[in-house]
Amino acid sequence: MNIAKHMEAVFVVALAAAGSASYVADAIPEAQARPALIQDSSIATNTRMAVVVVKGKRLSDAEKQQMLLADRRASGSRI
Repeated sequence: MNIAKHMEAVFVVALAAAGSASYVADAIPEAQARPALIQDSSIATNTRMAVVVVKGKRLSDAEKQQMLLADRRASGSRI
């Protein structure tokens, strides 16, 4: 099929797809994002050091070994 012969049909189909996509995009609700609450303890001053709290579980020895082996198998790893 010679696409140059049917360029008008291709343009009309692309225009219809773009038009319908704009209606679909308008139906998507806006994001309900809120800024993070900044606590006073996380702000550094001249007399106070900033505090960072990291919540997470520690890996067991078996999980550490498994992650190291997976990293060594990954391409570009230099471990």
